[in-house]
Amino acid sequence: MKATVYRGEGDVRIEEVEDPEIQHPEDAIIRITHTCICGSDLWFYRGEEENQEEGSIVGHEPMGVVEETGSEVTSLEEGDRVISPFSQSCGECEFCRKGIHTACKNAPFFGEDQGAQAEKMRIQYADGTLVKVPERYKDNEEVLEKLLPLTDVMGTGHHAAVCADVEAGDTAVVIGDGAVGLCAVAASKRLGAERIIAVGHHEDRLEVAKEMGATDVVSSRGEEAVEEVMELTNGGANHVLECVGAQSALETAAQIVRPGGSIGYVGVPHLEDPEFINQMFYKNVSLEGGPAPVREYLEELMKDVLQGTLDPSPVLDKTVDLEGVPEGYEAMDNREAIKVMVKVGE
Repeated sequence: MKATVYRGEGDVRIEEVEDPEIQHPEDAIIRITHTCICGSDLWFYRGEEENQEEGSIVGHEPMGVVEETGSEVTSLEEGDRVISPFSQSCGECEFCRKGIHTACKNAPFFGEDQGAQAEKMRIQYADGTLVKVPERYKDNEEVLEKLLPLTDVMGTGHHAAVCADVEAGDTAVVIGDGAVGLCAVAASKRLGAERIIAVGHHEDRLEVAKEMGATDVVSSRGEEAVEEVMELTNGGANHVLECVGAQSALETAAQIVRPGGSIGYVGVPHLEDPEFINQMFYKNVSLEGGPAPVREYLEELMKDVLQGTLDPSPVLDKTVDLEGVPEGYEAMDNREAIKVMVKVGE
């Protein structure tokens, strides 16, 4: 099969690799029809992720069709259209039962020797990981494209809102205008926030934020952005969603959150100096977040998509086929695309 292989900084290639095979009775093989390039993929693409092995297959946001199942898989059969969260989970351990599927004691975080920017993939613990798309929608391309962000960014944005304790009538500030930040705007709206302030650096993306529910946008940087948010919120926000992970974004979150407020953080942290923690400490701020347990949220979010009350697809602003994945990485690296959808096959 063909797959996207990491060959070094700025270098991903489409190569022929061996097809995946069932290795354990809980496995399933899916033929991938849709996947994405994630903002987090840019960390290794830019040479800023030391753990990415040269020669590894990359990608972690697959949707596809079940081709084969292991002998102990009971909820899926050949031909089912399925969505896979970015982390695999058994569904039965203490952490899965708590809804923290990204801390599963049994399943590898994702993929092991497999990646989702490929024609096929082996999914471990298929019953606990995969979510079946209802039969009536399995071949509806418009619906499938709306469901695709549920593999990662929509669930991650929702996790930020949940961790920041966003509820009906609240004011929420979302830091970041990437795909996760934009989905956090949609999640805050879904949870009933009355005012949603999106903070970012790109005017075109902030227009998408408005489309997805932002009532106010802030495009300035640094202290100017902090001052603008403080003015808009009369001294700070009780609910801050940090969706970047960069030092500057976390520092901004610490500055704009009100004493006693909550920060939901879902950007993978890349920190140089954790001094901002002191600000949170003296404000009695709650800090909660981490890798989003997308499997916990996927079914409720899918229900809203299918009912027409949630549409995260505006974050998918460029489409390529599998051969075009290197072009997709380049576009995202140059900030010419928010998030690239990859159509692998029917």
